[in-house]
Amino acid sequence: MNQTEIKVLKVEPMNEPKVVTLKTDLDSLQKAVSIGADYQGLIEIITIDDGVCILCNEEGKLIGLDGNRRIGNDIIAGVFYVVGENDEGELISLTDQQLEFYEKRFFFPEYYTKEDIANHVFITFC
Repeated sequence: MNQTEIKVLKVEPMNEPKVVTLKTDLDSLQKAVSIGADYQGLIEIITIDDGVCILCNEEGKLIGLDGNRRIGNDIIAGVFYVVGENDEGELISLTDQQLEFYEKRFFFPEYYTKEDIANHVFITFC
């Protein structure tokens, strides 16, 4: 059931979230998470709830993208997308209820300094 386009929530630094359609091919996803970067970045997928994850630029903090929102103990740098995920790990559209919930969750922009971002750069070794 691989969808070529999905309805997701786009969250940009210092802006309110908005519902957008996102193509699911690798090139489109890399371009989507690279807004504000000088080059096409790597995608990082972070699970935030059952069946919901975010797509962001894996190197966002390292390349100086603006701080966006706090998720748990971390600060996401650069644009990110809240997307659905099925049992097979495929990206899917968010339901209307999920869109409403996460639009409220990320509604208010948050401001972070470059120092705030630098203090949240860490590497976890497994």
